[in-house]
Amino acid sequence: MKRDRLSSTDRRTVLRAGLCGLGVGAALRTPPLFAQAASRLAAEADGKILVVLELSGGNDGLNTLVPYGDDAYYRHRPSIGIRKEELLPIDDHFGFSGGMVGFERLFKDGKLAVVHGCGYDNPSFSHFTSMSYWHTAAPNSGEPYGWVGRTADAMAPDAPPNFLVNIGARQSLAVRSARHVPVVFDDPNRFSRDAFFEQREVLDSTAHTGAIDNPSRRFLHAIAQSAKDASSLVREAWANYRSPVDYGVTGLDLPKVVSLIEAGMPTRLYYTSYRNNAFDTHVFQGNVHRRLLTYTSDAVSAFLRDLERIGRVDDVIVMIFSEFGRRVPENVSLGTDHGAANLMFVAGNGVRGGHYGEIPSLTELDDGDNLVHTSDFRRVYATVVGGWLGYPGTDELLKGDFKPFDMFV
Repeated sequence: MKRDRLSSTDRRTVLRAGLCGLGVGAALRTPPLFAQAASRLAAEADGKILVVLELSGGNDGLNTLVPYGDDAYYRHRPSIGIRKEELLPIDDHFGFSGGMVGFERLFKDGKLAVVHGCGYDNPSFSHFTSMSYWHTAAPNSGEPYGWVGRTADAMAPDAPPNFLVNIGARQSLAVRSARHVPVVFDDPNRFSRDAFFEQREVLDSTAHTGAIDNPSRRFLHAIAQSAKDASSLVREAWANYRSPVDYGVTGLDLPKVVSLIEAGMPTRLYYTSYRNNAFDTHVFQGNVHRRLLTYTSDAVSAFLRDLERIGRVDDVIVMIFSEFGRRVPENVSLGTDHGAANLMFVAGNGVRGGHYGEIPSLTELDDGDNLVHTSDFRRVYATVVGGWLGYPGTDELLKGDFKPFDMFV
């Protein structure tokens, strides 16, 4: 039987009820386990939200937050080192790259935490390998699931729909989950299930033909219906989104996150990233890197202003990372090569801003002229999962004892 199209009001009601992945019709046929999870999630719809922003390609932390107070920095980088007069100083040692006005303001307002020396033992300098370690939070282990996906499994083991959203051209390993099917999209206006033209009519119908006794078939039908309804709801949330906030040149998908939060999507975990290894700055790094940092700073600060506009700024934080830093000395092409330890950032109204972790030495480098890491990156994961999202079992989740930072007000 053909289902009537939901009105905008009805769709919003479904979203707020936490059933948007299955839709109203499918919700009536949902197994009790899913219904119970959705009901519980509805009660938590205004809970804490984590947004992860990946600076893919290996961001140069030393030219992001510049240690201008350390002469060793300029000895290592006589050509690409950024002079104090071109920086936005935040204290007598550090200054942000000149275009990062948004980050400077957030730091001085006490809403930006900087974690120094983040990395792991025996670092890989391969983009693919190192990123997989950060995605799984399990270096050298072959872990099949991502740390964000495992967080979703731990926080909501009954797998309520739309708990986890990945905005990107393809699904990240970070959100791969044993129990959840992440909502993955890039352009909301074109968000639909991939198919050949000849298959489109059949896939779009996903007609319900009555009770389904076979558990496997029932599960596959629920997944198909969930994908169809979620795509419709994402498109509608984006179509209804209107904001006067200026995100600068690019919003880095963060306006899409605001649109879903404003629409009442029950998502607690959002993941997005730069495309195409944008931060891989081996050659003529200066201007390109400064532009990328300006885009990032503008977008993140605008995102928080936009959340304030819709009354949700106290509920959301953004964690920002890259798969590795860059080598300390500049190369002959006026760029930097793959390195090790790096900065991580956490921004939001609920953040107790400032410096965290031990600052790595610029004179005591490893054998490859890289910074030696002083903070395991999983300490930051433990901080946002335990301290912000309130999940207490981070030792099991992250497969180790990683002491969280006292970062939230």
